[in-house]
Amino acid sequence: MRPTRRHLQRGVVVLPSAFTLGNLFLGFWAMVSASRGQFETAAWLIVVAAIVDMLDGRIARFTSTGSEFGEQLDSLVDAISFGIGPALIFYFLFLTEGVWGWTLAFIYVAAAIIRLARFNVEQAGSAKANFHGLPSPTAGMTIATFYPFSQTQFFRDHLSHLPWQILSAGLLLIIAALMMSHVLYPVVPRFDLRTFRGRFTLGLALFSTVCALTIPSLFFFPACIIYILIGLSRSVLHGFDERLPTRDPLIDVEETVAGTRELEYDSIEPRPQTVRLPEESPNEMGP
Repeated sequence: MRPTRRHLQRGVVVLPSAFTLGNLFLGFWAMVSASRGQFETAAWLIVVAAIVDMLDGRIARFTSTGSEFGEQLDSLVDAISFGIGPALIFYFLFLTEGVWGWTLAFIYVAAAIIRLARFNVEQAGSAKANFHGLPSPTAGMTIATFYPFSQTQFFRDHLSHLPWQILSAGLLLIIAALMMSHVLYPVVPRFDLRTFRGRFTLGLALFSTVCALTIPSLFFFPACIIYILIGLSRSVLHGFDERLPTRDPLIDVEETVAGTRELEYDSIEPRPQTVRLPEESPNEMGP
């Protein structure tokens, strides 16, 4: 029996959510691997989860099957794969000693969840030129791939003498702060062979793919650090004045219709804005 058009449409709608659940499976598997001391396996599972996370969004946009349900599901899964998963890897590596060492891992998880909640309010479902704050998949890959990088000969020869027990805690806190910041991080641009920038981007993407496949342990962690520094350097050069949100992200749409929500701190209270409902065009037909 040949599949009907309706069955094919249902399959297309389910496809992005299937990739999202695949992301969840990989993140959970990474946590299990970390608990068993298999830190390198856990790191690469987080990397693959980030790739799958990128694909599910692209599939949803390509097939025009994006939905509010898909956005919420994706954020919940990202909180596990790029929040709890990397935090557990770091906890088992560096934070098991002491009574309160685990609180550093908690701070990272809390920052990742706040980052995802803010993303849902500000940017989910819309075209983006930049991310507000460090994206959680990049943050998760940075934390997770530190262990494979630390096992390379380059690290042992040039970096192993540094006090990594202290530096690792600082790295975790800095990444947590960057996720909650308003530092702008660029979205991967489209490849346009008609412009020099497009050709350069395509060449860089091909070079990165080759490095990722041939020397992954030496590639991913430094690449994530470079991406983090790009966002910071852009913010330092251009400033933060025009990079803050145009409205308080804690104000819900329903509340703005009734009036501005009263904030607890007067110093950060946004100016009241009148919400104008779109007028019906005289040419549009009613229901």
